[in-house]
Parts: sequence; C-alpha cells; structure tokens
Amino acid sequence: MNYIIKLIFTIIFFLSFSIAIAHAKSLNVIVLGDSLVAGYGLLKNDGFVNQLQNKINSNNMKLNLVNGGVSGETSSGLLNRLEWVLEEQFDGVIVSIGANDTLRGINPELTFQNINNILNYLKKNKIPSMLIGMKAPNNLGKDYVSEFNKIYPNLAKIYRVSFYPFFLKDVALVPSLNQDDMIHPNKKGIKKIVENIYPYFIDFYKTFKDN
Repeated sequence: MNYIIKLIFTIIFFLSFSIAIAHAKSLNVIVLGDSLVAGYGLLKNDGFVNQLQNKINSNNMKLNLVNGGVSGETSSGLLNRLEWVLEEQFDGVIVSIGANDTLRGINPELTFQNINNILNYLKKNKIPSMLIGMKAPNNLGKDYVSEFNKIYPNLAKIYRVSFYPFFLKDVALVPSLNQDDMIHPNKKGIKKIVENIYPYFIDFYKTFKDN
C-alpha cells in the first residue's frame, strides 16, 4: 500500500515538474505601437496581436504576445514610455510605430531620431527586436514621402534587426479590408496582414528562441 502511495506521489511530482518546465520555456514578446497594434474599432480577438497569437498557437509554439499598442501613439510617445513598459522582462520586442507621425505631418527627422533611440535602447539592453515599417501617404508631398519612407529600411540596416517593410502591405486603401475610415484595417484586413508578416515573424523568433 505504501509503495502505491509513493508511486502516485512520484508520478504527480514528475508531472508537476514537467508542466513547470514547459511553462518556464514559454517566451514573452511585447508588440509596441499605435492603434494598428491596439486593435482600434475591432473586437479583442480580431485585433492584430490576437490574430497573430492564434496563428502562433496553431503551430504549437511556446510564445506569448503582449499587446503594447496605444491608440494615437506617436514615435515620441512610445519613446517616452519605453523604459517603464520594459520594466517587465521580455524575450523580444516588436516595434510598429510611425503612422500617427505621418497623419500629423511630424518632421521625418524627428521620427527617425525617436525610432533610432528606441532601437538603440533595445540593443543596449540586449533585447531582440523586430521593426515593422510604415509608409507616408502620397498627399503629403514627394519630399516628405521620400524622407519618411527611408526611415525604416535605413534603421533596419543600422541595427541589423528583423524587418518587415510595411505593416499595411496589400491592405492600405482597399475598401473591403478596411473600416469606414479607410485608415484602420477590419478583421479581414488584419488577417491578411498577419498572413504577410508571419514568415518574417518566424525568422525573428528563430533569432532568440534558443537563447
């Protein structure tokens, strides 16, 4: 009888230990950005972070995404809150910021410097990072568009981070993939974005999953 009880407790111990190890190996990645990340106008499960998490879960990856998006956020705002957001330790950070900079006509030099400082902070703290780019609308003028659109590829080269060139690729200005404001993607639009970004995300994941 005592043997059976000991055996049961041994089995329970090893099961608990295995579960603890599996949980410990789960990685946490925060996605920093604006309303495109926060999920403006969408149900929680339909937003970018949740749809990407569902894609991750379907592939049995031990990785948890944290939604660090704030509607209306500019690159200056993200830089200002960066340190306290990262007081909690993360295995990786995805930076997707800049759309509101263009909507407000913020000088591309300031946007460049802000994102540069963000990536520099992540590099100094040895936090693996992925940069998702944005593009300026053509109505802002040729010079502005040219200067703004160079920000992301240039910084990606400087910091050698994982890089996806344009968050809204294949979705921008497509009525069936956007909400009525033609700025924020709808559920179908987010699904398309996740499909496009996912292979790049996997490459990013591979850079830190075994560290």
